[in-house]
Amino acid sequence: MSGSREVDWAVRNDEGKYVSFTPEMDKCWGWKDELPARGLVCVGKHLGRWAALIAPRVLPSLYALTGRAGHADDFRDGELTPLQLEVAEAVLSAGPSTGPELRALVGVDKKQVDAAVIVLQRALVLTNSGLVERQQGWGAIAVEVLLRRWPLGALPAADDALRSLARTVLASSGELSAADLGGALGWRLKRSRETLLDLVERGEARVRELDGLQLFAA
Repeated sequence: MSGSREVDWAVRNDEGKYVSFTPEMDKCWGWKDELPARGLVCVGKHLGRWAALIAPRVLPSLYALTGRAGHADDFRDGELTPLQLEVAEAVLSAGPSTGPELRALVGVDKKQVDAAVIVLQRALVLTNSGLVERQQGWGAIAVEVLLRRWPLGALPAADDALRSLARTVLASSGELSAADLGGALGWRLKRSRETLLDLVERGEARVRELDGLQLFAA
């Protein structure tokens, strides 16, 4: 084995100070804004506190796990705080909205709005719709109601959704542990392990043990 496992994401000067992204990182950084704006990928903090890029074909299975009905205002039936509900209603009424626009609509500060948006993205209520350029400073990401941005049609049953998502990750991973699956999908370890063992019982996956750790493959 040679080389470093560290991710080389920045170009730095002789003093080690950041100058710019590497070309590869610059391309990846742009994807989170460009791809949702072009309607190619759903992007948002849907699987954790990081921006995930999700293929549209996977969305019905992810959404099925929310237990909601599958229409644009079904968040009203959820367990949102008054502020989270107000932010969701504001986007439903106003359309794609940036952080500054949301702060003006609901009348609270940046910290509170940002926290509400993170929860609403994790709950698949809101999603990114693209970058809005501003006259001064950096552009701002606008958020939209997920089901208005991505109409999903019929949703699978929850058990079918779990298996479908696990199959998708398995197919692209080669071999993984239950913890790896949980990390990819934002699941607790128990759900990940039970879903993978379900696939094994159905003959859709295989499992082996290495140093006491169960590893699964398609």
